[in-house]
Amino acid sequence: MTGMFFEVANADVWRGDVLALKNLQLSLGRDESVAILGANGAGKSSLLKLMTGEVRPEAKPGASCRLFGAEQWCLEELRHRVGLVIPEEVARFHPEEMAEDVVRSAFRGAYGRTGDMRFSALEKAQAEQAMAEVGTLALAGRNFGRLSSGEKRRFLIARALVHKPEVVVLDEPSTALDFAARLTMLERLRKVAQGAGALVLVTHDPGEILPEIGRVILLKSGEVIGDGHKLEVLKSQVLSELYGMNLRLTWSKGWAMVRPV
Repeated sequence: MTGMFFEVANADVWRGDVLALKNLQLSLGRDESVAILGANGAGKSSLLKLMTGEVRPEAKPGASCRLFGAEQWCLEELRHRVGLVIPEEVARFHPEEMAEDVVRSAFRGAYGRTGDMRFSALEKAQAEQAMAEVGTLALAGRNFGRLSSGEKRRFLIARALVHKPEVVVLDEPSTALDFAARLTMLERLRKVAQGAGALVLVTHDPGEILPEIGRVILLKSGEVIGDGHKLEVLKSQVLSELYGMNLRLTWSKGWAMVRPV
């Protein structure tokens, strides 16, 4: 049994007529926390879809893609093994949906109105545990539409955790959150990172890279231009080239602090 969650070699990924990822070579372990960093258009979303089984690389000699050691997979099974959180999920639930049912709906792979579904005592207990982990259990009985943006995002994280997945993948987790909600979100994510087998954080913001994350992968124009420990990969000059502006990087208690110069 391989110790890798995701292995890809010589892979090209097209999004329409755009070559989104070029000759990708990458491996991610089942027990490591990783940040994938890049500006908009770098190929982060395409890489996320590749590692969650939603897209496959172009068929060509020498190209391969494996998830949990297998080149063929069942998406339904992957949804139990990989907990995925994307900002677009917020709009998939009716505003009158009970927040706790949003979390429980993961057991049925459902979105939208799920209040008429029935759940076992074990499923309810697992959902409560997931909500407790992200600090939303006290809000379980509220309508989803009445929650703040940060609260909704944390319920989606709880939804991703109910199956106790082997890997948790977070796509831009603090997008559109205000300052206070962003800080609360990042603190909750630290607890997730401490308990997860593997965590993959996809972001455009170096300031979101949790202290618990050691490895950073840099994407630019569909190619990996850096991969290694964050203290070695993240440098002021490298970030300046990545984002096309002069930036200065400092560190504070494991957090990257980036400012223009």
